[in-house]
Amino acid sequence: MAHKLSLHALNRVLASLDAPRNGQALYALLSAFCLAGLMLASAESALAKSDSLAGGLWAGLGVVVAFLGVNTTGVLLMDQARGRPVRDLADAFYLAARLAPRLLLCLVLVLSGAALLLAAVLGLLWAVKLPWVGAPLFALLVPVGVMLLGGVAFGLAVLVGPLTGPSMWAGHGIKSTLRLLWRQLRHGPLEAAALMAVALVVTGLVSAVVSFVVLSGGRVMAFLMVWAVGIDVPAQQLMAGLFGYGLRSLGAAGAPVAATPLGMAALVGGGVVFALALVLPTLVYLRACCAVHLSLQDAVSEDAAL
Repeated sequence: MAHKLSLHALNRVLASLDAPRNGQALYALLSAFCLAGLMLASAESALAKSDSLAGGLWAGLGVVVAFLGVNTTGVLLMDQARGRPVRDLADAFYLAARLAPRLLLCLVLVLSGAALLLAAVLGLLWAVKLPWVGAPLFALLVPVGVMLLGGVAFGLAVLVGPLTGPSMWAGHGIKSTLRLLWRQLRHGPLEAAALMAVALVVTGLVSAVVSFVVLSGGRVMAFLMVWAVGIDVPAQQLMAGLFGYGLRSLGAAGAPVAATPLGMAALVGGGVVFALALVLPTLVYLRACCAVHLSLQDAVSEDAAL
């Protein structure tokens, strides 16, 4: 049975704007992104010295830290979305560490199914070269292949990517998660797409507000710092720090660089602002994904009861 959108589901998604009030989730995601950023910077430095082994290790550790941080944040946000007391940060981290292998296995299973479908399409395309049956087979394969591959891409973008994590954070196992994704793909893909569209619009609005605050505040701060107070730090260096650039990136771009304590402080402070500007929309998006999952799960439960 197709699920119908409700005002309650839309309100749930819009309520994701309160995600920054979850202090533990904000701290977890900010810490994870900062630590992952430091590790990626170490990887970049090692690769610049032609040390590919150390660079690969640092990069891999950075990805692992970011993955665990996102999952820890997701567990905390799921508590908030379900109206339950938010658990302790350490408990959320241990749960996220236990869920990480299941989440990866679930994604591998889904991607394996998509790869098998792609292999079948490639096999049929090879069969098009055969005489007599090639042209009729190709005429049938074009519309069928387009619909199948497009449906797979749609499912990966709308269902698998945004909803696999929230399903695990809500306590579902691999089988129940795959069953929920398959049922939603068969009976309510457009409803899920509409809710995810609302989630993306809310996240985009938050990103626009954060970008406006960072840009306007950065311009005013650069004016006060350089022209009004006379601090000897190029304004471009402050603005570059607000967007996550470092001394190496500035030097490669040919921008003026002040390698002084004040110049380094401007980059570090700008990096903190950049981390906050990145974390806030991510928090809202993860919280919205949790809301979409809960809304779809409730719709499935109501259909099962009927």
